[in-house]
Amino acid sequence: MKEGIIIRPYVDSDKQHVIELIRLNTPAFFATEEVEEFTYYLDNELEHYFVVTKDNLIVGCGGYNLEDKQREGIISWDIVHPEFQGKTIGATLLSYRIAELKKIKSLQIIRVRTSQLVYGFYKKHGFRLVEVVEDYWSEGFDLYGLELPVND
Repeated sequence: MKEGIIIRPYVDSDKQHVIELIRLNTPAFFATEEVEEFTYYLDNELEHYFVVTKDNLIVGCGGYNLEDKQREGIISWDIVHPEFQGKTIGATLLSYRIAELKKIKSLQIIRVRTSQLVYGFYKKHGFRLVEVVEDYWSEGFDLYGLELPVND
C-alpha cells in the first residue's frame, strides 16, 4: 500500500467524515437524494465498511455486504475525496475488498451497482456490465449493474 495510506474498519465516530465525503461528491457523482440513502445505509444496513486514511485524514470509504448465503458479495458505497480521486485510493480500496471477499469459500460472484459516471472504473478492474436502467438513482443518474465472477 502507498505510504501513509491505511484501510481500517469504519467506526461510528467516522460517520460525519464519510457523510462529508459524499456531500463533496454531490452532484458530480451522486444524486442529492443519495446523501440520505447513504446515511440510512450507515445506520441500518452496514455489514463490512472501511475507511481509507492518509496521514490520519479520511480520504475514502467503501464496503461490502453479503447476500444469498454468502454466495454473493455486494460492493457498496465507494466514495473518494475529490482531491484524492485518480490517485489509486479507490483502486486500492476496491482491491482490498475483493481480496477480503475471495477469502469466503462459498462466494461465487461479486456485484456492484453504480452509475454511468463511474462504471468504467469497475470495468477497468475486471467487472462486466450486465444491466443498465435509465434514471434509476435519480434523473440523469442511470443504474449500471456489473459483476465479477470469483473463479475467473
